Amino acid sequence: MTTAPERSVPKPVFTDAEAGAKEFPDSNARRFNYYTPAKRKQTHYEDVTVEVQPDPRHYLAQGWLYGFSDGRGGYPLDWTALKSWGSDRPEPERYPGSGGKGYDWPALGWHEFRDPNEEWELTFYRYNSNVVRQLNQNIDAARQAKAFEQWNRSWVTFVERNVGAWMHVDHGLGLYLFANANRRAPTNMHNNAISVNSMHRIRSAQDLALYNLSLTEEIEGFDGTAHLETWNSDPAWQGVRDVAEQMTAIDDWCEAIFVANVVFEPLVGELFRSQLVQHAAPRNGDFVTPTVVGAEEYDYAERDLRYTRPMFELLTTDREFGDQNKAKLQEWLSVWVPKAIAASGRCSRCGRSPSRSPPGSRTAWTRRRLVSAASCPTCTWKTRRSWPSDHVQDLGEPVQVRQHRLEPVRRNPDEQPGRRRGRGRHEDS
Repeated sequence: MTTAPERSVPKPVFTDAEAGAKEFPDSNARRFNYYTPAKRKQTHYEDVTVEVQPDPRHYLAQGWLYGFSDGRGGYPLDWTALKSWGSDRPEPERYPGSGGKGYDWPALGWHEFRDPNEEWELTFYRYNSNVVRQLNQNIDAARQAKAFEQWNRSWVTFVERNVGAWMHVDHGLGLYLFANANRRAPTNMHNNAISVNSMHRIRSAQDLALYNLSLTEEIEGFDGTAHLETWNSDPAWQGVRDVAEQMTAIDDWCEAIFVANVVFEPLVGELFRSQLVQHAAPRNGDFVTPTVVGAEEYDYAERDLRYTRPMFELLTTDREFGDQNKAKLQEWLSVWVPKAIAASGRCSRCGRSPSRSPPGSRTAWTRRRLVSAASCPTCTWKTRRSWPSDHVQDLGEPVQVRQHRLEPVRRNPDEQPGRRRGRGRHEDS
């Protein structure tokens, strides 16, 4: 009987240098101790976000691991004109025996920011996948119900030209403004919030692009390329295009976020999406487009604006640079607010048409009722700014709009065109 020779195999030697082999004072701790939570207990969001992007003022004893050709490393704080307390403190000197300890947490005021949305990778994918799934279900349901056949011809033209044009705004700001600002922000809390804002805009642009393709397939005569001509040459859109392109050239990352979320969106974005498209669509038989643009409206109003407020509130109430930051924000407002107002004024004409509405249409009836306040004794009269959504036509007529007029607020449901008079004195002339 032969025996196999014993093979020489290296035997493992444990040196106690393996991960988890040694026991330290915090080996059994269930919380991180390198940062102080904003509230009494640490949150999962803070555990996966705070100090993920290191700061040599706090630790990172060896300094920045990478830098730029001009000698600056990592995330220079002078990438914005705004300052937070501690920004002027130099990086601590490290030398053999110093232990590498920097300033105590937080090393500077930027680290105090927390995103109230608590956005990180998991929440981002979960939220956006839910939004896209719901929009796809809405469009599929409308396709099966043949809802697109109910659209007025004038509304089809409006959607193919104007709603499609908005995707250029979302794409430009998402890819060239927010994504750029995300790279320049000094902490991972800012990075996460701004990058999610960027993805919201890019996803919205994709939603509109795919919706445009769906309408091209479902509606006969729908021109899926009309938005290109509108964006490039329509005078009503050149103001929005000019401001949007100027915004993508902003170098200061704080100014970019401030202008986009505090100036441009309230004065241009909300007016177009909410006050125009979502108001006008149902009157023209369209109950699908409001869900597409409404998803973006919710992104801004309930999530993007929600993180913007505390981010700038920390800077305006900063114990060291609060007044300086307020002056800089006011300077940005004085530059960008007039541009945004002018752009929204020009964009409000995107639904105009020189043609007159036919007799019996809603606009013709409204015009007769607006001759004088005496024609409607029981109406409350008010002055307000009108958008194209106030006069979208039936009967296949183009969208009509007039600005700065008097309009009645009807109190009596019987005061409608073509219906019996309620009290004998409301008679259409």
